[in-house]
Amino acid sequence: MDEDGLIDSAILLMALGEDAAAEVFRHLSPKEVQKLGEVMARTRTASREKLDGVLSRFDTEAGDVSPLVENNDEYVKTVLRRALGDEKAGLLIDRILQGSDVSGIESLRWMDAQSVAELIRNEHPQIIASILVHLERDQASGVLMQFPERLRGEVMLRIATLDGIQPNALRELNDVLSKALAGGDRLKRKKLGGSKTAAEIMNFFGGSAEGAVLDVIRDQDPDLAQKIADQMFTFEDLNKLDDRAVQLMLREIQTESLIVALKGADNDLREKIFRNMSSRAAETLREDLESKGPVKVSEVEAEQKEILKTVRRLADEGQIAIGGGDDAFL
Repeated sequence: MDEDGLIDSAILLMALGEDAAAEVFRHLSPKEVQKLGEVMARTRTASREKLDGVLSRFDTEAGDVSPLVENNDEYVKTVLRRALGDEKAGLLIDRILQGSDVSGIESLRWMDAQSVAELIRNEHPQIIASILVHLERDQASGVLMQFPERLRGEVMLRIATLDGIQPNALRELNDVLSKALAGGDRLKRKKLGGSKTAAEIMNFFGGSAEGAVLDVIRDQDPDLAQKIADQMFTFEDLNKLDDRAVQLMLREIQTESLIVALKGADNDLREKIFRNMSSRAAETLREDLESKGPVKVSEVEAEQKEILKTVRRLADEGQIAIGGGDDAFL
């Protein structure tokens, strides 16, 4: 979401009231909550024109310049606590309102990748691997991309060979662990890591980084490297989706995102996309691609990663299949 969209969303939530805003927050990801919370915390007033545009039904209640809430900090705290509970909200409130550092694996999920990398880069690769498997795959990938190539490969090798973590070992690493990982020696070992986890994280790397990490792993375990490669799903692998899956994907992504992503796609994939659109939409997309000027490789890769996240979400929901084996549709 761009800055204007964040501002509009913040105004809307602050105008709706705490209960409605809290309900919305429950459906957002940690990254979305943090971005939106930060904008809400610094949004003090809104012009009548702005309020009318965002929430026309409240236009009679808005003045030319209307304070949205009496106390921004208290409003944000209340909304986040209702939406997320005291523990998670406390972690996020510290970052939004005070900028305080917080600790614990649970809190890492609410931090940006660069901050997480700074906190753990000097730990042993096995410790780093044990932490990263608890994060969202795109966040873990972002953290790894902050590391030197050799360390990145060593950590990925350990993630790929990790088959579980004892909760007491994690408590020794950090005194402020997530409640989900606490509970004493009677807890069963949680299944984490493995070649599939490694492949899912590496899907967010981008071409050159993927190859370099696989080379590091291949030097030590060629079979494992091949197993990871076989389980990876790249942007070009969209060619492997059936037409129904492509159509479902296209409903979920924005046209501008698709245009940028396709700047780095081969002709076969482009034609597959065109075939699964209406003739008018396909023609418009062709024209937009031709008229689109040069785009940075980093921007193309970023949009491709976002589309892959959508595809994986659809796969996790059981709406599409992205590979063979047990997950394939019959």
